[in-house]
Amino acid sequence: MKKIVILAVALSTVFVSCKNEKKVEVKEEVEVVKDASNLNNVDLSTSVLNWKGSKPTGDHDGTVALKSGGILIENAAVVAGEFVIDMNTITNVDMKGQKGAANIEGHLKSEDFFDVAKYPTAKFVITKVEENTGKLAVTGNLTIKDVTKSITIPAALSEVDGSYVFKSDNFNIDRADFNVKYGSKKFFDNLKDKFINDLVEMSFEVKTSK
Repeated sequence: MKKIVILAVALSTVFVSCKNEKKVEVKEEVEVVKDASNLNNVDLSTSVLNWKGSKPTGDHDGTVALKSGGILIENAAVVAGEFVIDMNTITNVDMKGQKGAANIEGHLKSEDFFDVAKYPTAKFVITKVEENTGKLAVTGNLTIKDVTKSITIPAALSEVDGSYVFKSDNFNIDRADFNVKYGSKKFFDNLKDKFINDLVEMSFEVKTSK
């Protein structure tokens, strides 16, 4: 009986894990109708892209700062936007202050992962915004390395102390779609338990300047 209970708990954990790791649908890049690249009205000191990656032995999370950004808001609604992400600022949070954090940051910046020497920025350009059951369905072109794909993410816009805050829910991208290959079972065989999961959890927290 004890073995049955343990098995049931294990299966439940796997089911929940899989359910939480649903990735966003990736489509081909779409045309940008309204350009927000010249707005530069994002507070770069407080705006970040959060990330979380995992492997069989655990997970790590952190942030990446924005290099520039603009959000076009009309009648308290998001109309367009562009967030340029400074990949040289990849930071590991869960091991902050430890030697391991610097190792993780250096590895993520290397050619194995995001090759920031060659691709110093990533970018998300909003192409369409629709309201869906109280949430915003925000479609945009996500560029990582030399690949640009269209994705749709759930988000919300709020006004706090005279500034607008654009905050997305957590969403998962498949790094293999963006040519990030290290430790991926989609590119390498015989990794056994040394693989790194392809799904990377992300979320945006972007605040406009006052």
